[in-house]
Amino acid sequence: MPRSDLATVLLELTQRLSAGGSLEAALQAVTDASLDLLPGDHASIRLLDASRMQLLATARSGRGTGRISLALKVGEGLAGWVLENGIPARVDDVTKDPRFVSAGGQGFQIASMLIEPLVAGGKAIGVLSVSSPEKAAFGEPDELVARLLANCSVPPIERARLERLAMACELTLALHGSALLPQLRAEMERWNMSGMKVSLLAMDLDRFRRVNEIYGTTMGDRVLRIFADRVRATARVFDVLVRVRGDRFALIMVTTDPKQAEKTAELIRVRCESEAMEPLQGGLLTQSVSVGVAAWDGQESPEALIQHADEALTLAKSKGGNRVVVAPR
Repeated sequence: MPRSDLATVLLELTQRLSAGGSLEAALQAVTDASLDLLPGDHASIRLLDASRMQLLATARSGRGTGRISLALKVGEGLAGWVLENGIPARVDDVTKDPRFVSAGGQGFQIASMLIEPLVAGGKAIGVLSVSSPEKAAFGEPDELVARLLANCSVPPIERARLERLAMACELTLALHGSALLPQLRAEMERWNMSGMKVSLLAMDLDRFRRVNEIYGTTMGDRVLRIFADRVRATARVFDVLVRVRGDRFALIMVTTDPKQAEKTAELIRVRCESEAMEPLQGGLLTQSVSVGVAAWDGQESPEALIQHADEALTLAKSKGGNRVVVAPR
């Protein structure tokens, strides 16, 4: 049975979605509401891009949110099956369902699941999933609640999704470079009133030109796509990734102090250094990254913050790359 009043939660959710904001914020509002209404301990929404091959956005609530989100592939696993067929699934015992794919290290246990497709224009664009460590945790009333959540959420989510697709680099799904300044200015205005911190990471792939020269542009494009995916997997749903140009990226981190921003930058650097991008004949392709970190002082312009991050990045590159440098204050 629902744990909170259905009408109240749906009204609050509708108001939050109508207020606008980022696509990730909209998805987060839905997953939060799902755990208010349904007897699970983990909820997620994952949306695919127009090609239905890559994740466009994701949000999670409950247990395990600090772990890396699993990939979503059409037709693979329960969520992939729901996405492919466009129909919901309620599973009382995942161990007895051949569609279920077990994954270790996710930070939460799954015994039963409720999965609802998010349908726009007659096609599933993503899935809402809620899981419980208890068997048979969900009943028919919960299916109706999940359907109500999806139905009231899809219109504003679809508007935000189409806006994101129009603004995004098709290859990496990061925002185009032209969006960096207005997006940063908007975040500064949004968080300044509450006294929250905003930080900016300027990132550049080290000696990336050699990848294109040696392995070709197809491999280079794949490296850029994998890098963007790794940044999103390391960052939070509210952080904004921008492809400034070529192999230069920026990450706008809201409600983040300098130490948190530096920690995230180091996690990105280590992950790129230690995890191969692509297996090759006779070896593995790795790609390091240099990162400049700048924290907003609450007064300077967005142009000045970008300059500080770029200066820190330039210093990181001049020291040999594959390192994080924090702009002095």
